[in-house]
Amino acid sequence: MAKVSLKINGKEISQDVPDSVMLSDFLRDYLSLTGTHVGCDTSQCGACVVHLDGNSVKSCTALVADCNKSEIVTIEGLAKNGKMHPMQEAFKKHHGLQCGFCTPGMVMSAVDLLQKNKDPSEQQIRDWLEGNICRCTGYQGIVAAVKDASSKM
Repeated sequence: MAKVSLKINGKEISQDVPDSVMLSDFLRDYLSLTGTHVGCDTSQCGACVVHLDGNSVKSCTALVADCNKSEIVTIEGLAKNGKMHPMQEAFKKHHGLQCGFCTPGMVMSAVDLLQKNKDPSEQQIRDWLEGNICRCTGYQGIVAAVKDASSKM
């Protein structure tokens, strides 16, 4: 067992967890933060992306014990005071989703991109999101959403 102390979506959490628990499972099963999706368990699809100390990570391959004393933001933590984050608004506006399974990971990855590069080119957006798989949209709406959000963040 490991005692973990984390700040998740602005809330301090301290809990004992088995050493083998992945961050994605901790978020979903222990804290009921089910917006973080698990699609592959192998770090291939990107549906599980969250922000760990300000950087996007695939939570299905990160042990929660290794995240001790870290700050984590999930898709649930992006909206403020009932208002969607500009990236969420842009995904809605540009229909950057279809089934929605990949959307939380795409949004979290895209927010991280814009925190690091305020005005990425279309190619830079595509390159950044390469680790996130969408089986529905063909990426046009996603890229348009990221480009639109870059003017609002």
